[in-house]
Amino acid sequence: MPSDAVSADPLRQVFFGDLHIHSSYSFDAYTMGVRAYPKDAYVYARGGKILHGVGYPVQIDRPLDFAAVSDHAEYLGIARRKAELEEPAKATESHDTALRAALQGYAYEYLWRFMREGMRSSSGEARARNFGVPELAGASRDAWEDIARAASEHNVPGSFSTFIAYEWSSMPEDQHLHRVVLYGDEKVLAMPWSSLESENPEDLWRELERQRGSGHSVIAIPHNSNLSNGLMFSDRKYDGTPLSRELAELRSRIEPVSEIFQVKGQSETHPDLSPSDEFADFELVEQPVMADAPQREVKGSYVRDALRLGMELQHAQGFNPYRFGVIGSTDSHNATSPANEADYHGKLPLLDGTPGLRLGAYSPQVHERTTMHRWSAMGLAAVWAQENTRASLFAAILRKETYATSGSRLRLRFFAGWDYPEGMAQSARAIDVAYAQGVPMGGVLNGGTGQSPDFFIWAAKDPEGANLDRVQVIKGWVDSSGNSHEKVYDVAASGLRERDASGGRLAAVGNTVDVVRGRYTNSIGDAELRTIWRDPDYRPEQQAFYYARALEIPTPRWSTYDAVKLGMPVPDPAWIQERAVSSAIWIKSLQ
Repeated sequence: MPSDAVSADPLRQVFFGDLHIHSSYSFDAYTMGVRAYPKDAYVYARGGKILHGVGYPVQIDRPLDFAAVSDHAEYLGIARRKAELEEPAKATESHDTALRAALQGYAYEYLWRFMREGMRSSSGEARARNFGVPELAGASRDAWEDIARAASEHNVPGSFSTFIAYEWSSMPEDQHLHRVVLYGDEKVLAMPWSSLESENPEDLWRELERQRGSGHSVIAIPHNSNLSNGLMFSDRKYDGTPLSRELAELRSRIEPVSEIFQVKGQSETHPDLSPSDEFADFELVEQPVMADAPQREVKGSYVRDALRLGMELQHAQGFNPYRFGVIGSTDSHNATSPANEADYHGKLPLLDGTPGLRLGAYSPQVHERTTMHRWSAMGLAAVWAQENTRASLFAAILRKETYATSGSRLRLRFFAGWDYPEGMAQSARAIDVAYAQGVPMGGVLNGGTGQSPDFFIWAAKDPEGANLDRVQVIKGWVDSSGNSHEKVYDVAASGLRERDASGGRLAAVGNTVDVVRGRYTNSIGDAELRTIWRDPDYRPEQQAFYYARALEIPTPRWSTYDAVKLGMPVPDPAWIQERAVSSAIWIKSLQ
């Protein structure tokens, strides 16, 4: 169906998707038991059943609106082809055999050797591309063609959108500088440009800028900045020299959004960076796969801190490389989207593909040596677009009208404008007025000389999920000396709650989680929260950003559901508060 036949909504609809899914063409996915192809990922995303890497059927609770298979460009398809050539029987080995290998630690050890000996010590073009085996020379090209073909065959404008993508997986000294490279149409290169060409993100940006100059629609989406050891959002270039205006502007063009929720933790903020934020300790992962790896530097690794740094750079040097929006995605390596706490099935099948593996009921040596029991069932990308087509979704991502969820499908809208009319929040025409007289999430509002802008925030619960606890606005600003600050405001809350005795924090919403049975009830919280809010601390001379965060009432974590299934003690934390985080709105001062 051509795009012009799709019904477009000028006030935009929200579409939920996953732009970070791996299939068996990724080296680590294949070695950890995945046999699914890109087409299987799209079958799953559209609501069909596929086979999990350890042999049981999996099916998403609700179909997604869009998806992208983004396999690692490095050694793309090589592990699978190598197995098919060397041991054809094992290339499609039974799940029982594969699971036994996992329990004995063989698959885990093989993966580690592959990464360490293959990726890290490669030397020479043949070694780097195909391990010196001529028969593997065409494996990556064949895999890339299959990825593009699967996206084309499963793209249904108006119903389900697909994107051609891959992951650029730079890991200097185990510091995660990974990006998903996402194309807006079917015009792609014959082969992905990988970190085997360069581990320097600046070289990736220049390559993608070259592609854009040749007519390609392409962006890069950083992820797992929480594991970057402070390198993802720095005030320095990759070589340690000061950041330049040219590079800042290039990065802004190439990376309009960043992934902040996924299986390997959240990258919104950290308690050390936001000590006054009582919800900053959500789903923290501070080490990569190995449990004995050193914890990562937090400064430069989280998005809120990056937004603050961007304003500091704007104040001091006149440019801001960090005016980006946010999304979530899962980073599943099993051709699925495991973002549902109640039906979590892990990231890498032979590492965390069953409740027993995840909680250490068996294969305790793998459980103890890895961080996978701290991984999360999250997240999803939410995009406000006129229609469910590649072009419309990609345009929305470029303008940053996006938000990230930890897996819930709660709705969140966030606008800023001057002099929104009284009573607008409850008006049936609220969205019309919000667009006509202001800007949505991801936008820039020119500053005023008087009182605060009006912020319109609207959140609605996931129709099949938990009620809402509260909606917050997070503000960041720079003072006259160029130092940045932040503050969290509770702007709407369920029930008739008041501040605590000190007049500080809002009273907790309560908790209905039954840890013994792995259940909760919606007897607390509200289905919808909406308000017009004005910043009581607004200063027209200050550069500032604002973003919205909506929190659900407490619900059981995946580890609680797993423990109940196995009859094991429930580990901490037993419950979490799912959430959505909007892209920011920047207020541009007139001074």
